[in-house]
Amino acid sequence: MNIHANRKSLVLVIPTLLLPINVWAEGFVEDTSATLTLRNFFFERNFTAPGVTQSHAREWTQGFIFDLKSGFTQGTVGFGVDVLGKYAVKLDGGAGEYGALLLPKDGDGDPAGSFGRLGVALKAKLSNTEVKVGEWMPNFPIVTADDFRALPQTFRGAQIASQELKNWSFYAGEFTKTSLRNDSSMEDLSFGSAQSDSFTFLGADYRSSSKNTTVRLWSGELEDIYKQHYLGLIQKWQLSQTVSLTSNLGYFWGKDTGVAKAGSLDNQTASALFSLNIAQHSISIGLQNVSGDSGWMRIGGTGGIYLANNTFNHAFDNPRERSWQVRYDLNFVGYGIPGLTLMTRYVHGDNVELRNVKDGSEWVRESELGYVFQSGKLRDLAVRWRNSSVRRDFNASDYDENRLIVSYPLNIF
Repeated sequence: MNIHANRKSLVLVIPTLLLPINVWAEGFVEDTSATLTLRNFFFERNFTAPGVTQSHAREWTQGFIFDLKSGFTQGTVGFGVDVLGKYAVKLDGGAGEYGALLLPKDGDGDPAGSFGRLGVALKAKLSNTEVKVGEWMPNFPIVTADDFRALPQTFRGAQIASQELKNWSFYAGEFTKTSLRNDSSMEDLSFGSAQSDSFTFLGADYRSSSKNTTVRLWSGELEDIYKQHYLGLIQKWQLSQTVSLTSNLGYFWGKDTGVAKAGSLDNQTASALFSLNIAQHSISIGLQNVSGDSGWMRIGGTGGIYLANNTFNHAFDNPRERSWQVRYDLNFVGYGIPGLTLMTRYVHGDNVELRNVKDGSEWVRESELGYVFQSGKLRDLAVRWRNSSVRRDFNASDYDENRLIVSYPLNIF
């Protein structure tokens, strides 16, 4: 046997074998991005209603959110993977102060010292159609992962998204489990006390070439609990170089379905938000009306950001509730301070009908002051202070609260 000859052959053969692998993985590596976000979250809520058993809730965490999105391998069908790792450590908070929902609760009632999980989603792409299976954060009108605390909520399932037609996006899929924003485990989907192991959905979005018009039509079914539909329209008018008007209209309607585990359900929710933008100023008016025999329908733990009067604390989505909002936003870039922003709003709701409530009313006042560093070593470091007050005449959940959130995204590659 000629060992030297065989070695020369291997030197020639191995690069030849690896070449297709390098070409195959080229897009996978080149289009991959990864970010580690450090999120420090302080939350304190003071309960103001007389006779409450707990005067305040306070928790403080340091979170780490790793978000990797790969590109796709070369070929007719490309393959990729998305990874979402989340982990939070308790810096402050005890059993007598639980209630901020930054951390899960241990068996002794004390907030856990830490929690987290790793979510992976495999994906494949053919032309402009992508299939995804695994765990991620959906952001759709009928199911939106909550990201208003230390760590985001995630869902497990499968979906197909297609953009084969110009200006159109189509979606279809199913979610079977969820991990809440303050929990590391996967749980069944829920609505109130009723549980389900399947939420199927279909959606179609149209966005004009000018990007001034967006139309959305969605439908979802939480098996044996409810079926819900959504029609939305976003329209922007550029009135001048510095003045624009935007309208965001939405209508939800739904009923119970299957064996109706949550009982008889019937809901229609109309939502409208109008915003006038003048240079660095924005003034918004929100109107919302909940009709039918039940409140707005959503999977337990999810957000309501597609409702006009959704706030940091509440969505004004009780049965029969009517609500209105006045909001003001200011971007200080026009005053020579880029990165500094201010938001303040007041939302009022009435006509709430619950089991022991007739014509209940509530209001929320919220403000947010934020700053994002624009340059230097602290570039992209974001600091946000949120201050809120909530008052209701139909339960003892009045409170004032403060949230301080510091986020720093580190681009790994």
